[in-house]
Amino acid sequence: MKKIIVSMFVLSQCFNVQGQSIDKIITNKEVTRIEKILSADDMQGRRTFTPGIDKASAFIESEFAAIGLKSFNAATNYRQEFSMTTSKAVSSKITIDGKEINNNQVVTFSYLPQVSLTEKSDVAIVKINKGDNFGEKFNEYYKSPKNLLVFVDPSFDKILPNIQHIDRINANPGNNTIMFVFGSIEATTFSVELTNIISKKTLNNVVGILPGKTKPNEYVIFSGHYDHLGVGSPEEGAPHPATDSIYNGANDDAAGTTAVIMLAKYFKKQNNNERTIIFTTFVAEEIGGYGAKYFSKQLAPEKVIAMFNIEMIGTESKWGKNSAYITGFEKSNMGQILQTNLTGTNFTFYSDPYPDQQLFYRSDNATLAKLGVPAHTISTSKMDNELTYHTADDEFETLDIDNMTQIIKSIALSSSSIISGKDTPTRVNPTQLK
Repeated sequence: MKKIIVSMFVLSQCFNVQGQSIDKIITNKEVTRIEKILSADDMQGRRTFTPGIDKASAFIESEFAAIGLKSFNAATNYRQEFSMTTSKAVSSKITIDGKEINNNQVVTFSYLPQVSLTEKSDVAIVKINKGDNFGEKFNEYYKSPKNLLVFVDPSFDKILPNIQHIDRINANPGNNTIMFVFGSIEATTFSVELTNIISKKTLNNVVGILPGKTKPNEYVIFSGHYDHLGVGSPEEGAPHPATDSIYNGANDDAAGTTAVIMLAKYFKKQNNNERTIIFTTFVAEEIGGYGAKYFSKQLAPEKVIAMFNIEMIGTESKWGKNSAYITGFEKSNMGQILQTNLTGTNFTFYSDPYPDQQLFYRSDNATLAKLGVPAHTISTSKMDNELTYHTADDEFETLDIDNMTQIIKSIALSSSSIISGKDTPTRVNPTQLK
């Protein structure tokens, strides 16, 4: 206990900000205020393309304005807008060997208003066989630029509902059609008739900056995603289905968004960043990481010195309090720099304990990492046993706000030498990534 008290005293005394310690800037009270607003029921789960996501964006913009951040690339506001193409099926009729297939057994992905195909068309027939790695095969075919008729072995029927819920949304859709037919494995003849409503919809990241004093063209990014899953059916709200079907996403990722806002407040008051700091909250992470993908195209990756992506820090890690892990820890020396800067404190950054889950590739850091940026995600989520993950129970009351506040402070302090220009993390080698 004595060691912890001494460590935290050193922590707060060594980082005074214009007469104020970090403990007076990043507070439980302020973390609670922001987190409660973002994860409230009236945000409707912040699903992409809903009023809830617009309301969340407006709130984050107001926080950036109150802090006094500049806009990115001299924009007129903090909204970094981009368009997506959406497709909504109106009618679907697929016949295989003279038998019409139940639409509940078919999942189609097409961004054409009308589709008419037969076995004489330019269509490849492929299969997902029993024993295959469904995820790998699905992603391979889903990303194909060709017309595909994919027969899925009946052993994968239980996965069908998950595939049916995938949004038909794309930033750069092709002119091809991909059809997954569950329960069928053969076809001699077939015909496909589809009608879709195609539309363009606008989304936005929220981006603010603190210009660097001596290295304005070198960027350090703090990010989190502000979208979540929205509102499900009452049946999905277990264990209290009669009362709750809102997926509040308090931990995923209102927690990360809260951290970004708090870090912006901290570094603005510190007012000594030599490198430019970009604070961004991404949209559409849950449906494909489209916000991060668009953002990555707006700046030269070689100018990005480091990216701190913050994802689900509202619960204790497997090591308990005052700890978090860094995905892709071994892919740069950024984690080592952060831990060195926390020498004398009781906080520890660990490497990702769930390598089999490929978390490095499953959050918004992945897009910039593939461009060579030391881009890592900081998290505490126990991905082998996080009971509220993607459930309606991911609510404010499940969070450990005190621990979350300490994590945000530790991110602020550990990043100090990178922001000052003293340390530059080694680059990620894109050729070694998936």
